[in-house]
Amino acid sequence: MTVMTDRAGVRQWLGLAVLVLPALLVAMDLSILLFAVPFLSAELQPTGGQLLWIMDVYGFLLAGLLVTMGTLGDRIGRRKLLVAGGVLFGLASVLAANATSPELLIAARVLLGVGGATLAPSTLALIRAMFQNATQRATAISVWTAAFAGGAVLGPVLGGLLLENFHWGTAFLVNVPAMLLLVVLAPVLLPESRDPRPGRFDLFSALLSLLAMLPVIYGVKRLATDGLGWEPLAAIVAGLAFGLWFIGRQQRPDPMLELSLFRTPGFAVAILAATLTLFAIGGITLFTAQYLQTVLGYRPFVAALWGLPVFLGMAVGTGLGPALARRFRPGLVIAAGLLVGAAGLLLLTTAGVDRGGLTWVVTGMTVMAVGLGLVTALANDLVLAAAPPERAGAASALSETGTELGGALGMAILGSVGIGLVYRTEVTAALPPGLPAEAAAAAKDTPAGALAVAAELPGPAGAALTEAAKQAFVSGMHVTVLVAAGVLVLAAVLAAALVRVNRP
Repeated sequence: MTVMTDRAGVRQWLGLAVLVLPALLVAMDLSILLFAVPFLSAELQPTGGQLLWIMDVYGFLLAGLLVTMGTLGDRIGRRKLLVAGGVLFGLASVLAANATSPELLIAARVLLGVGGATLAPSTLALIRAMFQNATQRATAISVWTAAFAGGAVLGPVLGGLLLENFHWGTAFLVNVPAMLLLVVLAPVLLPESRDPRPGRFDLFSALLSLLAMLPVIYGVKRLATDGLGWEPLAAIVAGLAFGLWFIGRQQRPDPMLELSLFRTPGFAVAILAATLTLFAIGGITLFTAQYLQTVLGYRPFVAALWGLPVFLGMAVGTGLGPALARRFRPGLVIAAGLLVGAAGLLLLTTAGVDRGGLTWVVTGMTVMAVGLGLVTALANDLVLAAAPPERAGAASALSETGTELGGALGMAILGSVGIGLVYRTEVTAALPPGLPAEAAAAAKDTPAGALAVAAELPGPAGAALTEAAKQAFVSGMHVTVLVAAGVLVLAAVLAAALVRVNRP
């Protein structure tokens, strides 16, 4: 039976609109620079290592600080932390837009990561405080989830549109008006909420959580780009060691993170479902973006526009989630969403090297987004419903950390399967004899590298390598899709079996 608690009014729904702004922008800043690399590279002339830091340091800091900032918000006040994060995010955006050197842009991206880590868990925790009614809270979380997921899709579209008409710095300046609105409207529309018995903030645990997350994320990303090597593996092992130290420290009285939350029915499985969902999305998005540009030959901006149906599918899925959860057990709804996501992925196996593959890729990704949008919305709702209100910030941070880690693992593991195993094996067999070692290495590294090498070869040899590279990439994508679909099916079985939670 559904218990009707205090229902939210107009002020709370207006407050939700304010909270959607940072959720959208935090996600957008993960992907908005994808098209800006050639422009900022021409102006700032960063080294290869500096360019990697420009692209990755924001995500590193965001993932590494979520737990710390979520716990800090529980102690000092989530609205206070949200406003402070909005000020920092806005100032860092101005600094990034006007950066005159790679070092300055890296510093600005560091500050953006810190600001983003304060914004993300605070928004979800405030939703928990504002919407006491379970049905309304589920709807609010669905809106937030659609905004967060949509930001990652809209980032490349908006970035491409701005870069075709303005300086690359405008990709950051779009954050400023939204942050101004947040800073002005948050004190008016959002309540302050905090843990009434916060206890002492454990600074050493905060450091351990950062030392646990950063090396793991770094190592996973290096594995995705460079393949197996001692450096990324050592980073992952070091991060796991710090993670075990962090977990051990949380057994003390008044811990920074209440690990007993994982014993709450549905909490751990909801986080696992969200993590595996982002695992599939992160890995497959990596392939579909390259497929549209490298295999089908679309310009980056046009390729990004084909992602808009995926955003609409995600919005449909997040909207369906609360309605279905009112009629069926949440575990079954999550399982159904994962199976729909797997079915959408399987449609991608029908895509080939011709333009007809566009229909199958867009359709499959849209179907996948419907199913997985449903999963992420319900998973966030289960996590917040399971956690006591005073721990809402920490619970939100755990959920978002899982999704960040899932996305990074998806890119690394699925990228290694599709590119490292399948693509490189097939394209190596198709290389023409006598090809210089440097050209052969470039062709085996990426499909774009193979097409560049093929363009330098005489007619028949170049055409043959082009066709072989495209076919090898499509084969790798098909195998990757099958692996990702298998992961989602396994997650569906676990969700149906373990999440035996009825909506309160």
